[in-house]
Amino acid sequence: MIFALLLGLCATPALARPIDPTPRTVVMTAFFPEWQALEHAVQKPRTYKINGLTFLTGTMDGKPIVLMQSGVSMVNAAMNTQLVLDRFTVKRIVFSGIAGGVDPDLSIGDVVVAQDWAQYLEVSFARKTPQGWKTPEPIDPQAPKNWEMMFPRGVRVGNAKEEARRHYTIAVDPGLVTLARKVAATTRLQRCIGAAPANASAPRGSCLEHEPKIVVGGTGVSATVFADNAEFRQYLQATYKARVLDMESAAVAQVAYANQVPAIVFRSLSDLAGGDESENQMETFMALASVNSAQVVRAFVKALPN
Repeated sequence: MIFALLLGLCATPALARPIDPTPRTVVMTAFFPEWQALEHAVQKPRTYKINGLTFLTGTMDGKPIVLMQSGVSMVNAAMNTQLVLDRFTVKRIVFSGIAGGVDPDLSIGDVVVAQDWAQYLEVSFARKTPQGWKTPEPIDPQAPKNWEMMFPRGVRVGNAKEEARRHYTIAVDPGLVTLARKVAATTRLQRCIGAAPANASAPRGSCLEHEPKIVVGGTGVSATVFADNAEFRQYLQATYKARVLDMESAAVAQVAYANQVPAIVFRSLSDLAGGDESENQMETFMALASVNSAQVVRAFVKALPN
């Protein structure tokens, strides 16, 4: 019996241990164009492979970092945010990526640094009755307004200092937001980028007609949806006062909150989530948006105290 127990223990994978003791800022991206805009900025890179992901340690503008891709979508983002927290010594998380614009005052190429994030598809689907929509649970009077059958219910989460409660938004770190405001005042964005390398995954060379800007504050929203619907975009702006939407940030913010790790998200608009005059423009401006977000993130990392 003792032999069987020992054999079982030997067959059980070891608990994950940190593989790099240096305290680092995680610079997180979702997918390759966002990674590509930052990879060249990593000095003295060292590569680690975990669960099929690449983690690149080194320095960026003099600060110790680990660059990674979370993977697209909420489950990937949550899973791999926890993975990097478990396997590296993390001081903070700084996310760089593209997004769809929701606020009508914003344009493609702008960079948004939201102060909190909501998961807009954490909802109850209501039953349609002759008397109207009937939800399977009582409606929280603090909940955001519904969109047809979808009634927001938020997420229940806590951490070591706070009891679990229902959150309709989760704040990023206020100190990091304050620093982002200072960085925004001295950082300029690009209207154009040059020709694409042969292996680029998206067209380059497109120029904006306007000068892009950096906006700090407001709410971002996330869900496992590639949103390109004008009516739903209007709902998100009116209900959540949303400025920007994507498919990862709220999941990253939730995991960071649960682990009490400071986090902040920078998102540059590649499209208008259904507000474009014709078709969605992500494929056209994805590379430019990735570069603009990366440019602000590099300035932000440089301004960090350590």
